[in-house]
Amino acid sequence: MLSVYCYERCSTCQKALKWLDANGLEYRVMDIRADHPNGETLRKLYLMSGLPLKRFFNTSGMLYRQMGLAKKLADMGEEEQIKLLATDGMLVKRPLLFGDNLVLCGFRENEWSEKLL
Repeated sequence: MLSVYCYERCSTCQKALKWLDANGLEYRVMDIRADHPNGETLRKLYLMSGLPLKRFFNTSGMLYRQMGLAKKLADMGEEEQIKLLATDGMLVKRPLLFGDNLVLCGFRENEWSEKLL
């Protein structure tokens, strides 16, 4: 079964969930604010994804901007970045969908269609 970290007020997350429903895919929703992924989960998803770690950051989020992370991430090691991501779900790119051997960060309909259908 697929699992997806979402934020209920996020329009992109809402679109992603509607897309999953429209395509008859079963999934479990987790609130990225209240039940955000811990460091171990983030490390596992990052390694499974093959994506650069920067893709896991919500670069358009207020918290990311308030913390000035655009300038700070380049000087941070991988482990330090994962620990930072684990501190607050609002730092994590959403929706964050995962299943067996699959991780999708953010909603891009073409990518989701290619990987899930």
